[in-house]
This record gives sequence, C-alpha cells and structure tokens, in this order.
Amino acid sequence: TRMERIRVGVIGAGTWGRLHARVYAGDARVELVAIADLDLARAQAVAQECNADRAYTSWEALLEQSGIEALSIATPDFAHTEIAIAAAEAGVNLLVEKPLALTPGDCARVIEAARRAGVRLMVDFHNRWSPPFYQLKQALDTGELGEPKSLDFRLNDTIYVPTKYLPWAGRSSVLWFLGSHVLDTLRWLLDDEVSHVYAVKGEGVLTGQGITTADFYKYILRFHKGAVASVENNWILPEAERNIFNLKFSLIGSKGSYYINSSDAGVAEKYTTGPSCPDVLGDIVIHGRRIGFMSASITHFIDCLTEGREPLVTGQDGLEATRVIVAIEESAETGMPLSLKDFGGV
Repeated sequence: TRMERIRVGVIGAGTWGRLHARVYAGDARVELVAIADLDLARAQAVAQECNADRAYTSWEALLEQSGIEALSIATPDFAHTEIAIAAAEAGVNLLVEKPLALTPGDCARVIEAARRAGVRLMVDFHNRWSPPFYQLKQALDTGELGEPKSLDFRLNDTIYVPTKYLPWAGRSSVLWFLGSHVLDTLRWLLDDEVSHVYAVKGEGVLTGQGITTADFYKYILRFHKGAVASVENNWILPEAERNIFNLKFSLIGSKGSYYINSSDAGVAEKYTTGPSCPDVLGDIVIHGRRIGFMSASITHFIDCLTEGREPLVTGQDGLEATRVIVAIEESAETGMPLSLKDFGGV
C-alpha cells in the first residue's frame, strides 16, 4: 500500500522558502499543500512552481485552513517565534530556518511549546550535511587529528546580500545571517560549548547606504575543553567576487590539521560576463533531484517525520547558537571579553 504522504506547508516564499518548497515538491513522501508570504504574488509563484494547491498572505490562515502536519518557517529571522509557537500549539512539526529566534528567551519559548505539544522541532543548520565539514567531523571523532586546538573560520558575503538580496538586512546582521551557521558548525565539530567570547565590529559602509547594520564582526571563541576559534563574518565583500559567499576554514589539532575552501576552490570555474565558481556542494540538481547539502538538511526533517526519529539539529542547538550571538553582540558593544555564564537561557 502506498504510504500516506505528509501534508506540509511553507511560510516565507523568499529564496530560502522556495528551496524548502522545491525539496518538498520533489519528495514522494510529502504533499506540499500551501505556501504563505506577505507578498501574495510571490506565494502564488512558488505554489505554482512546486504544485502546491494553496497560497496565502497570512500564516494564521495557512495554519487554520490547510490541515498541514509539518511546516517550514522561512520568514525573516525576527519573525520566527510567534509563528513557531502557534504552529506547535496546533500540533504541527516544525523546521525553522536559522536562527531559531533572536533571544535565548524566545528560543526557550519555542522549545517549550514544541515539547508540550509533542511535535518535532528542527533548526535548519545545514552545514552538518556539508561533505567537507562532515569528513572533518569524522576525522575529529576518530581521534585522527588529536585534540582540536586552534580554529579559524571566515564566512563572508558580498555586499549584494545586505543591499539587494535581503530587504530586511537593517533589522538583522551578518552575525545572525552567517555567524549562526558558524556557531552551530563549531559546536557540532568540537562537541563542546563556548565558555568565553571577545568580539569587535566595524561599521560605516552599510550605514552609509542607509542600512542600519554592522559591516563585519570579528570574534574569538574559547570552548570549555580548550579549543579556541577565531571567526570573521563580513557583509561588504565586493560584488565582483567570484561567489556571493566566501568560506575559508582551518583546524589545527594536536596530531593533524584540516583545511576547507568550499567557496572558490576551483573545482568548477565559469567565465561568461565575469568569473564565477558554480556551486557543486550546496544547492545542486542532478537529473532532476536536489542533492546538495542545503537540501539534505530539509530531507532529513522529512526522514525524521516518516521514521519517527529525533532531528540531528534540535531546538536546543538553536538556543545555544543564539546565546553565543547575543554575547558576541554585547562584547562588540562594550569592548569587553564576556563569559557565557551571564547569557542563560530564559
């Protein structure tokens, strides 16, 4: 007998919501029912592309009328909490785009709502499915690299992202947009939590264009077991770069080192109007199937629902990343190193 398909909705029909919709549309275990977006035309366009029956401008209407069992929330990061809590209370399983919420307290409220309702809650930190990072995780877990000692992580975007791609950049920051990924990746790789942060930020380029957000953050993270990571998140790379993002990573352990350059490693290069490095890892379609790691995390959410498993990225992971980001923001404001002890949960 054919399996009953899981009825799924997507709230937020921007670039990322569209990716969620496309993954659901291509998965035989799922019936993509409805898309909601404040811009009805955009919701309708994604619904049409992905064969969803319904498009809404209001997430409340989607929750009330569509009869969904699972939901992707891909709204701007300041607009997750209320939707997530209402959906959980309606008995809907949740895949929430990162960051889960912008305060530890809001994260805790979402986690508690999901726990009370007995629904699954996953945060879409997709780097855990990235092949180079997964290989590194295996090398760390087998002890091949020894004790992780010193890490460097640069994850930057071109200025196109805050000026043209994200209409709400001024209500967020590169720290939430990229730093949240970095934090989840580091916590996962090191199997450890941050104990202290020291951060600085630079401003002026984006504020000069009327976008009230920092140009970059640089921060040092000390972990409980002794590893130290130096991180850069920058939102003002020139648009002329070969990629919209730039990722460079290194780890030095007591027995070995590991380096990742997944943005412009030159695996594939294309030259037409200008140079570019086609993405062969993140969002890639081969013979009609989305097999990149950005899709793999969404597929994992479906796996968890169909197989009754807990997601590999939990609400608690979302909370921990947010705790550290709030501490980084405060450190950058005050110029002081800070202990994570003061950034509780609730």
